[in-house]
Amino acid sequence: MSLPELKTVGLYLVTALADILGCYLPYLWLREGKSIWLLVPGALSLAAFAWLLSLHPTAAGRVYAA
Repeated sequence: MSLPELKTVGLYLVTALADILGCYLPYLWLREGKSIWLLVPGALSLAAFAWLLSLHPTAAGRVYAA
């Protein structure tokens, strides 16, 4: 695997992690009765997710939609 491919896979993994955390942390607050302070890192994670999507090569939106 070449360096650009490794960079793309790594970026995909970090973006996926930001997306999952951004959805899971508010879920913990809403459904599990955890601290409302979980919304802060959840919002930051979703903001990072949106920013990371802009770093992906073309068609990143289609990848995540699938």
